[in-house]
Amino acid sequence: MTDIQKGSGRRNMLKGAAVAAGAMTAPMISRAQTVSMRFQSTWPAKDIFHEYANDFAKRVNDMAGGRLKIEVLPAGAVVPPFQLLDAVNKGTLDGGHGVLAYHYGKNTALALWGSGPAFGMDPNMVLAWHNYGGGKELLAEIYKALNIDVVSRVYGPMPTQPLGWFKKPIAKVEDMKGLKFRTVGLAVDVFTEMGTSVNPLPGGEIVPALDRGLIDAAEFNNASSDRVLGFPDVVKNCMLQSFHQSGEQFEILFNKTKFDALPQELRNIIDVAVQASSADMSWKAIDRNSKDYEDLKKQGIKFYKTPDAVLRAQLAAWDKVIAAKSAENPLFKRVLESQRAYAQRAGQWQNDYMVDFKMAYNHYFGKKKA
Repeated sequence: MTDIQKGSGRRNMLKGAAVAAGAMTAPMISRAQTVSMRFQSTWPAKDIFHEYANDFAKRVNDMAGGRLKIEVLPAGAVVPPFQLLDAVNKGTLDGGHGVLAYHYGKNTALALWGSGPAFGMDPNMVLAWHNYGGGKELLAEIYKALNIDVVSRVYGPMPTQPLGWFKKPIAKVEDMKGLKFRTVGLAVDVFTEMGTSVNPLPGGEIVPALDRGLIDAAEFNNASSDRVLGFPDVVKNCMLQSFHQSGEQFEILFNKTKFDALPQELRNIIDVAVQASSADMSWKAIDRNSKDYEDLKKQGIKFYKTPDAVLRAQLAAWDKVIAAKSAENPLFKRVLESQRAYAQRAGQWQNDYMVDFKMAYNHYFGKKKA
């Protein structure tokens, strides 16, 4: 080898070492620059819903490898639950976890991502409509009309919610009349139409209001949340099945300026984490809700099926509510029409294809005839 070749070889080796060193140090510099985000949920710290918010944050934090850290505070830590959207929009918070029905006061159409029978769609089908049937685009249009600059990720189809907790079981439609009742979203209008006096309290305020007699009855969401929030301590009767919020979803919010400033890779991680958390939440809900349902029965809580007459009255009340809201709010009407079109096609498919699982359950676990 000539001296020239030796010199060239040494220069190439040094150049290669420099490139390798750069390749090793660049990610280390990137990982050292952690972006911190302060989130707040709309749920008490002990609620399973706040746990879902933390599950999402942990998934993002783990996938980001130290480059992004989301901290989730419980309801009220920075702002009251119903003020979450404004706080994220203004940058008081970097993001949050809640439900669209809590924004009902800004535009009634926002409650259609949770309230009502959704033309017979189950929770997962409502989420399918959002992602593939035009819901995502309509939500962005509503926020734009409200001058709200946030990034919204709808996820986490919730199991159908009970009618609620009552001092006496509901046997007929007339039993609802005159009750001081807690609910949120368009369910406020539905139960008002049915003759109740509605008070839309946040989750953490419901049981204290029941205990003090400020309300007679209330609904929140599921066996796990209802148990830890203390419903069984003050009321002993729960009516299962209802159309008032039979297909609700969660919403993860980001301040748009903060979100857009993230590198594309981190934004991709967030989107993947949303989808993964959505699936995991639906599985965890089945596991935890069923366990807590059994525990509540062991504690002496009485569960009753909501009479069909009450369910039909809900549907009749819902029809009146949506007719009135559609007449006064063009965006409400468009969301409703989009849901109707999707439900007619997807619902027909599901109803025709889906087997009666209750038949199989009763075959194995139902009471056997002597």
